[in-house]
Amino acid sequence: MGIHDGHREKMRRRFLQGGLDAFADHEALELLLYYAIPRRDTNPIAHALMDRYGSLSAVLSAPVEDLQKVEGIGESAAILLRLAPLLARKARLAESEKETILNSSERAGRYLLERFAGETHEVIYQLCLDRKGKLLACKRLAEGGVAGADLNIRQLVSNALLTSASAVILSHNHPSGVALPSPEDYATTDRAKEALATIGVELADHIIVADGDFVSMADSGYLG
Repeated sequence: MGIHDGHREKMRRRFLQGGLDAFADHEALELLLYYAIPRRDTNPIAHALMDRYGSLSAVLSAPVEDLQKVEGIGESAAILLRLAPLLARKARLAESEKETILNSSERAGRYLLERFAGETHEVIYQLCLDRKGKLLACKRLAEGGVAGADLNIRQLVSNALLTSASAVILSHNHPSGVALPSPEDYATTDRAKEALATIGVELADHIIVADGDFVSMADSGYLG
C-alpha cells in the first residue's frame, strides 16, 4: 500500500466513523475526488479548487468546463463535483413535494427560490395545484439563453389537464436582472391566464425570481 493509499484509507475511515462535520472544506473535496481520481494525491487539487473559487459552495456550483481548468481535474472529476450538489438538491425537492402546500405567495416564492438556485439562463416553471393549494406537479416548461425562454401555451394547458389542476402558478427568472415584471412578462401573463381560463383553471400567480428575491404579480394586484 502506497503513501496515498494509506492516507486515503484513514480519510475514508474518518468519514465512516464521524461523517463530514469534522472535515475542513478542502478535506471534504479531497475525499470526494478519490472516487474520480484513483491514482493521484487529491489534496493539492482540493486546495487548488478552494483557491480558485474561494468557497466550497462556489466549487460545487462551478460549470464543468471551468472546473477542468484546474490542474488535475478531468471531465470525470468535474462531472462528479457538479453532480454531487445537484443530486442532493433533486432529492430535497422530491421529498418536499410529497406534501407541499403553496397557498400563499410567500410559500410559493420560497419554494421557487430553491428551484431557481444556480440557474444561469432564463427558465420557466409551471406549478400545478389542487383546490387547497397542494402542489401536484412542478413542470419545467422552457429554458433559454440570453434571449430568454418562450412560453409554450399548449404545454401549459396540457400539464394543467394531465394533473387535474385547479390552479396554476407560473414562474420564471431574470438571471442577470431584478425581479420586476417587464412588458413581455405582463403579455405572457395575459396569454397564460386566457388559455387556462378556457379549461376552467385559474392562473393564481406569476412569480418572478432574481438574485435571491421574488416578486408576485398577484400581490401587486395585476391578477386580481
